[in-house]
Amino acid sequence: MNRVLILVNITGLIIGISYGLHGPILPVFAKNVVGATYSELGFIGLANFIPYMFIPLFVGVLLDRINNGFLLALGVAINSASIFLLSIAQSAPEIMGFRIMTGIAHAFFWPPCESIISNQSTEKNRVKNISWFTMFFVMGFMVGPLLGTVFLEGLDITYRILFQITAFILATAIITALLVSRKRVRIHHDRISFSSIKEMKKFPEVIVLLIFCTSSFGIILTIYPAFLNDNGMSDTDILLLFFVFGISRVVSLALAGKLARKTSQTLIAATISVSIGLVISVFADSIITFGIALVLMGFGFSIFFPLTLEIILSRTSKGISGKIIGAYETIFGLGWAIGPTIGGPITQSFGNHTPYLVFGVIGIGVTILAILSRRKLEPQRVLN
Repeated sequence: MNRVLILVNITGLIIGISYGLHGPILPVFAKNVVGATYSELGFIGLANFIPYMFIPLFVGVLLDRINNGFLLALGVAINSASIFLLSIAQSAPEIMGFRIMTGIAHAFFWPPCESIISNQSTEKNRVKNISWFTMFFVMGFMVGPLLGTVFLEGLDITYRILFQITAFILATAIITALLVSRKRVRIHHDRISFSSIKEMKKFPEVIVLLIFCTSSFGIILTIYPAFLNDNGMSDTDILLLFFVFGISRVVSLALAGKLARKTSQTLIAATISVSIGLVISVFADSIITFGIALVLMGFGFSIFFPLTLEIILSRTSKGISGKIIGAYETIFGLGWAIGPTIGGPITQSFGNHTPYLVFGVIGIGVTILAILSRRKLEPQRVLN
């Protein structure tokens, strides 16, 4: 692994720690301290993810024109500021405003990292390198809840102080991002174009799987912690459950290289795993059963990312890889926005178990589609 990939992985680790440190506890803070309803929790999630429906397209255009390290540093700086501002939030609309900033920042973080890794990789080791980066991010996301437990239980600090600590930890990633910028990226001087959206139309089956996966993931990130709290889980229990969720994701990503040899079968297993995890959540009544549900979903959510990205990159020209990555991440943003938008109101109207049952049933249909389309869920193999 070369120096640039190491720096990108370290950046991902730091940002993952910051996300894990504050992410699982934010819905609990919004519900119990600010007084947000489940509908408002859904809108907070929507505010976080809706910028990701559009901003990655613009970032994708910039990836081939501006030093990717500078874009990465900008994203880290905006993200750090947005999390610090959570410490002064007094209402749900204020939290929504600050989460919009987070969504914009994430669009300047994830696509540049993917682009840097893609440019530093061969087609043979691209899945492995992207999986390793994601694994470092998830390892941080796994360690973050443990640190949160130490701060909240051991040091008895408040949620607001926790957000401030998180912001300072995240800010240290600016250093590694700027070090990455010393490695110049190839600059293309072609005209600005959003034709990558048309390229994505070639992958309708992949898009359906991505929207299901990211919609479900969006609910787990924005509403599930509050759902756990309403079902008797304490702050410590919630953080420990997300630590287990992180372990599942890390193990899955560590095996991604081997699982990529049977891409379609792995993606089918992932949709089944997410669907079962969602249905188990409906009937779970203990930390053990919730843990089983999160382990299953952790596998499905994690393995989707590197394998679907490889399917798309393997069938597109490297000259437009930045734009394609931007379009791909826009699909992520669409799914992340759909999940909380649907999940919040459904929870408020029909009960807090309902969205997991609804998405579990949808997952069965998506699994059938994946089985029928398995030949289209394989990357274009490179013959050396």
